[in-house]
Amino acid sequence: MAGKNCRVLFKDTEGVVHSVEVQADTMYEAACLGLKALKRSEWIDVIGPGTRITVQVMEPPVEHFVLYAQLQRWLDGGAKSPAEGVMKKRLKEMLAS
Repeated sequence: MAGKNCRVLFKDTEGVVHSVEVQADTMYEAACLGLKALKRSEWIDVIGPGTRITVQVMEPPVEHFVLYAQLQRWLDGGAKSPAEGVMKKRLKEMLAS
């Protein structure tokens, strides 16, 4: 599956919106890639469990929302297939670094 160009964004505790563009195959992968990129910025302080993460697919334009806590639950949950298990492991490691 070819990845889609996505914009990942969230609003911090000060009300500032932070965004980054990534290429991903799924909404969860886009959220993880975006959070990893945004965490590298010294302008980002804390991303709490109630943080609403927006994933906008650029072509065709689509928008998805997930709470950080939901993303963590999905990553910690069981996998429906070996491929999903591998992906979840990779994404968890990505967020941990």
